[in-house]
Amino acid sequence: MNEHYQRLEEFYASGSVPWDQADPPPEVLALAPTLRPGRALDLGCGLGRAAIFLARSGWQVDAVDFIPQAITEARQRAEAARVTGVNFHLGPVTAMPTLSGPYDLALDVGCAHSFNPTELQAYQAELKRLLRPGATYLLFAHLRAEEDEASAEARWLDDATLQRIFADGFMLERVEYGQTSVRGDTWRSAWFWFQRSP
Repeated sequence: MNEHYQRLEEFYASGSVPWDQADPPPEVLALAPTLRPGRALDLGCGLGRAAIFLARSGWQVDAVDFIPQAITEARQRAEAARVTGVNFHLGPVTAMPTLSGPYDLALDVGCAHSFNPTELQAYQAELKRLLRPGATYLLFAHLRAEEDEASAEARWLDDATLQRIFADGFMLERVEYGQTSVRGDTWRSAWFWFQRSP
């Protein structure tokens, strides 16, 4: 069991999850109405806020997370909200053999930024397999501090590595850089809008 998994398990066990909000982020709320509802993939779905929102908006959603408690609670929340059209799956987003495309939208709000380059490559290969040409992939990630970008030991995602890996099969349409603060810690962060290449 790796340190990241343990930290997430502790968050859910404590009942104090920083990303437990009623609605998905504004970027997701703004994107959804611009797209025709189809099939969506919510990667690292947590407690299901984005998956439930998309299902309410007419999407058929497959939502994936590797923390059992997150999936259990997400299912309960969807049932309590009487939301249909969403299926929750327990497992890693770097290997999703039970899922088959094509998907029209993939969403990742804070999952891939914990991957090392090998995991990121496996994750990209799954997205490339599952998304149809022209599909949208929206990613939010914490980024390494600029002074740590060359360090293999640094925490969070290396921007250059992400863009290099996703240059195969995806077009980067837009990036919005910023900062994110959680419980007194602040990190570089960014939203990335990709499109699956033809």
